[in-house]
Amino acid sequence: MSNESDPEVEVIRKRDRKFWVAMFMFGVLAVLIWFTFGEGTALVFGRQIEIKWIPLAVVGTFVFRTVMAREADKIRRSSGGK
Repeated sequence: MSNESDPEVEVIRKRDRKFWVAMFMFGVLAVLIWFTFGEGTALVFGRQIEIKWIPLAVVGTFVFRTVMAREADKIRRSSGGK
């Protein structure tokens, strides 16, 4: 075995690192939203909800998209080499 790392393994590690940095930043953004938005309410689909839930839902969609993109990349990588 050589001491050099496989280039594909390095690419995967780099992508994993980027993913976890993105998740951390989404978490920081969610905390900032939670503590900075006021106690106001908004009418959404006929229901009163706290105003801070609206941007949190938007951030949640970006988290979902990021997770799905990572999983799709894993599937592509596992089936691409066979």
